[in-house]
Amino acid sequence: MGKRKVTIWDTAVNEVAKVSFFVEGKGLPETAKRFVNDAFSFFDKLADERIVHRPCTYPAWRKLTYRCATFRKKYTVAYLEHSTEIIICEFTLTKLLV
Repeated sequence: MGKRKVTIWDTAVNEVAKVSFFVEGKGLPETAKRFVNDAFSFFDKLADERIVHRPCTYPAWRKLTYRCATFRKKYTVAYLEHSTEIIICEFTLTKLLV
């Protein structure tokens, strides 16, 4: 039992940054910073090889064999799972997935 390497694509990083900038723009800089820290901490937790999430139900992501995890009940994290590595590909509001 161990941890796999975590790779985060720019698309996911940019989406986390967009949410953070939005929250900071509302006058909550500490909350924005905490959101970023929590998101990246969550990404790191996905590296635990004992955790297996469901395949994504969003058709475009299902074709790419992404697995999906829910972050804070309203965000979806899509990632590729390999035996030695987790690749975080997408981070988005769940309600935007149609």
